[in-house]
Amino acid sequence: MLAVEQSPDRKAYLRKRHLHRVIVLMTQIMLLLAFLLVWELVANARLIDPFITSQPSRMLATILRLHYDGSLYMHVWVTFVETFWGFILGTGGGFLCAVLLWWSRSLNEISEPYLVVLNALPKVALGPLLIVWLGNGSAPIIGMALLISIIVTIISLVSGFQDVDPDKIKLLQSFGASRLQILTKVVLPSSLPTIISTLKVSVGLCLVGVIMGEFLVSKAGLGYLIVYGSQVFKLDLVMVSIVILAAMAAILYFIVSFFEKRLLRWQK
Repeated sequence: MLAVEQSPDRKAYLRKRHLHRVIVLMTQIMLLLAFLLVWELVANARLIDPFITSQPSRMLATILRLHYDGSLYMHVWVTFVETFWGFILGTGGGFLCAVLLWWSRSLNEISEPYLVVLNALPKVALGPLLIVWLGNGSAPIIGMALLISIIVTIISLVSGFQDVDPDKIKLLQSFGASRLQILTKVVLPSSLPTIISTLKVSVGLCLVGVIMGEFLVSKAGLGYLIVYGSQVFKLDLVMVSIVILAAMAAILYFIVSFFEKRLLRWQK
């Protein structure tokens, strides 16, 4: 396959776009470093109490301590695994339910008020029930992540399926297409951006659900570290756990974004 020669204007545009991305990235990094530097200086000057707010140097020391005793990776791994299973079960179950509701209009109309109520219900209120039903291991934590993510997934996907151009559906119906063919040939491909956006939201909600579950019942995980650190007034441990959670959330988001680019490229 012959390579297409790019015009000088096209090359200049690509260079300008690449330079813009580099400038944005460097600005973001510099802002973060400046924030950490100011935080450290203000804490050293005792303008804020480092015992309450911690400071970057103390947080780094806590990370190194957790690294050397091996507990850091254990807690991160526990939270990651629970988030992974909550995400798989929540998005998988939500996708199947959304397809079923799209398939049956009557079922969709019947279930709509229940979905609205369940979406508005604070899921943490169900935490004690999950502990009684599922025990005090990882199961209630994964169950909490599942409850938080699955309802949002169902509502978002059903809305996306219903927004598909009806003219395309009528065209396939005029050719005698079955319900399954309409789903696979029109509805799912047209709803791919909605599916990806729902995955981005769901992965964050799963992480929130896992931390909420670990607040209630856990023996390991980042949520456990936050609760333990606050109980014994080791706020350095709390801040480190929050920073690691932010990094984990960013990594999970970028993983979904990576697959988004591949899927949208395949769709085109």
